[in-house]
Parts: sequence; structure tokens; C-alpha cells
Amino acid sequence: MNFDTGLLQAFTAVHRANGFTRAAEQLHLTQSAVSHQIRRLEELVGRPLFHRTTRRLRLTADGEDFLRHAERILQAQDALARHFRCSPIEGTVRFGVPESFMSEGLPQLLQQFARSCPNVRLEVSVGLTLDLATMVRERELDLAVVVSVSGEVEGTLLRRLPMVWAAAEGFERTDGASLPLAYSPPPCVCRQVSIDALNQAGIPWHGAFSSHSLQDLRTAALSGLAVATFTRDNLRPGMAVLDERHGLPALPMLDFTLAYGEGDAGERSPAVAELGRLIEQAEWAHRDKAARRPRRTLRAA
Repeated sequence: MNFDTGLLQAFTAVHRANGFTRAAEQLHLTQSAVSHQIRRLEELVGRPLFHRTTRRLRLTADGEDFLRHAERILQAQDALARHFRCSPIEGTVRFGVPESFMSEGLPQLLQQFARSCPNVRLEVSVGLTLDLATMVRERELDLAVVVSVSGEVEGTLLRRLPMVWAAAEGFERTDGASLPLAYSPPPCVCRQVSIDALNQAGIPWHGAFSSHSLQDLRTAALSGLAVATFTRDNLRPGMAVLDERHGLPALPMLDFTLAYGEGDAGERSPAVAELGRLIEQAEWAHRDKAARRPRRTLRAA
């Protein structure tokens, strides 16, 4: 049994308008045309959907059931049309994002944006060591996911995650010995936070491994070559956490904030606003991962 969308729209319009005359006005049809559509629908269903009197029009029990299904079908069709409707938005969007933020739903969201806004040129810059906050301020980027110590950047907070000292399982640190560090070149936030924490605690350290790649830093930590600092969600099997019990200082929370650059008139372009809206509303962008625990924590040496 197939139901034409026009019949479903007529049915819901008659119910909401509580009559055929008002429904016909809303649908830009004649009253007789709407009445004919309702008769056709009831013939298809094989049951009356309305109780009709000279003073009142109300749904039958079958009509109540049919209304719930009809509304769901119309809502689903509307959502489908919106999803594949090409947007008239034009322009260019320059978007910056740290490498660690590209690992989950963002690539799919960017693909969705590109499909729905085919007239927009999307330029994405990804990296660990890009100074995204400065690039936004200097209008090299229109918007960016900026990593910072908690509370330091204005914008829409997407995530707040704890930083940890990450090492290979079985890594042993000798008291007083220089701590080998794996980090990215400046202006990497994790690098600066790690060095500041060690210097303030009076702990000797040296750079044992440096790379622009997050995967390289994970490999260095997993090999036992050096200790790296990540947000907790970047831990991988075979890694463990060093903490105060191992003589290392506590690390702060890191914010992932969606920061916007302003145009010449202090306004965002429609293209920038649309991409920002998609990112801000994405469920994966706001998922709290702070409670996730590593597989194992090292014992103090």
C-alpha cells in the first residue's frame, strides 16, 4: 500500500486546521480538491479517518493512529530533502584543525559540508604545530579548532580533556635522571605545557625525539624511547600513564575551542557560519572523554 505525499499533507493539514476550508487555504487548493484527497486516502486505508458533523471535525481512533505514522513519514521526507538539497551558499572557507581532532567524525562532517555546499571552496589546514589561534587572529583562517590550556581561548568549547604523561608499559624512570621527552616543534601546546611543568617542578629533562607527526610521537612513546604528553584519548594499547606517584607533576586540562575570525565588517560569511554550525552541533564534537581510563598504569619505580 503506497500513500502519495500529497494525500498525507492534505490529511495533516485538515487535522491541524480543524476543517477543510482553512486547510485548502494553507495548501493553496480548492476545498473540493482537499475533500477529494481525504476521500481517496480513506478509500486506500479502508477505514474512516475523520468523524464529520456540521459543527465539528475530529479524528477517529484509526485517524489518530494514521496521524502518528503520517507525521513521521513527512518529517523523514523533509529531512531527506534537506540533506541532499544543494545550498546556494558560495565563497571560500579556510578551516584549521589540529591533527588529533581529525581522527573521528570530522572528515565525514567536512565531506557532508562539501556535498551540501558545492559552490563553496573548502581549504583545510591540519597539523600539530600550526599556530591556529594566531592564524585566525591574522585572518589567515576563517575558523579553527584551537588547542589551549583550559579557559585561555574565546569561542565555542567543543571538548575539555585531561593531559597525561604517556610511556611504554614497563618504562622505568630513575630518580634524578634526565627525563627523555618526545614532542613536536614549537608552537605545540603540549610541548610547552610539558616543559613548563617539568621546569617548575625542578625535574631535569632532554629532548629525545621530535616530530611534526602525532603518529610518530605515539611510536616513540610505545618504543620506550621517550615519554610523550597527550590528551588521554590519544593513549593506545601498550601505553601506560606516569603521574605524581612516579615523581612527575600534574598536567592541566586542554580545551578544544572553535574560534572564528571576523570579516571586514565584523561578520561571518554564510559559508563560515554554516560550517561552524555543523561542527558546533555535531554530537562527537562534544562527547566527554575525560573519564576514559588507560589500559594500565605503571607502578612507581
